[in-house]
Amino acid sequence: MRLIGLDYGTKTVGVAVSDGLGITAQSIETITRKSPNKLRKTLARIEALIKQYDVEKIILGYPKNMNNTEGDRAAQTQAFKEQLERRTGLPVILWDERLTTIESERILMSGGVRRENRKAVIDQLAASIILQSYMDANRNGES
Repeated sequence: MRLIGLDYGTKTVGVAVSDGLGITAQSIETITRKSPNKLRKTLARIEALIKQYDVEKIILGYPKNMNNTEGDRAAQTQAFKEQLERRTGLPVILWDERLTTIESERILMSGGVRRENRKAVIDQLAASIILQSYMDANRNGES
């Protein structure tokens, strides 16, 4: 069963998919939009990727605050989750994404990626970390 991981942001959505065995996550792209509220093309692109990779479940990064409370971004993510479920008919699992962008930044810096080039891939790397974290926890019986 293939999974798709999404890092939902105000203007971008990082996307990663699992391999066919559900062992590793690979970054595939960053979907950008001009306005935070313009989601039609974003949802259409996600649907196309779901079909292309034969995905059966969506793992959506859930932005909790460091003190485990939920803020505005969490509410926006909940609304996006509902739109994904309606459009795709697939289950959407919210997965804690705290510190994934910081971890992505650290990985890119340690890999020698120049600052101006990091922005293009940071969201998809964060999506990959979210997805990998979910798969690792699921394999260990934590989810």
